[in-house]
Amino acid sequence: MEVKIVNKSQNELPAYSTVHSAGMDLRANLTEPVVLKPLERKLIPTGLFIELPVGYEAQIRPRSGLALKKGITVLNSPGTIDADYRGEICVILINLSGEDFVIENGERICQMVVASHETVEWQLVEKLEETKRGEGGFGHTGKK
Repeated sequence: MEVKIVNKSQNELPAYSTVHSAGMDLRANLTEPVVLKPLERKLIPTGLFIELPVGYEAQIRPRSGLALKKGITVLNSPGTIDADYRGEICVILINLSGEDFVIENGERICQMVVASHETVEWQLVEKLEETKRGEGGFGHTGKK
């Protein structure tokens, strides 16, 4: 699949780390380092602009290594970039650790997964089909 991209950063384009990777790392596009204090959140620019085909979205997700080792995650995870959005991709990062975290220009801050999606047309009915689970909610399945 080809996707149009404008790169206004000095960083390389997002790329898959391995042949079977689902996500591509995105990098911070900064003129100076940004300090993220404990429990602080900031919007971090990437310098990237994309044009997705209709029927696709880009999901912005945390990087597992950054989350585990440093406590840094994407606040609205997954963030969604719609096919009609043409602005810069920016990422809301939050520091869930007890220490300051310094984000440097070019640092890998999140991953992006491009996925297809469906458009729903609602069918209004009076009753839904019965299932074995029924109205069982959180933690309901697997209990005897």
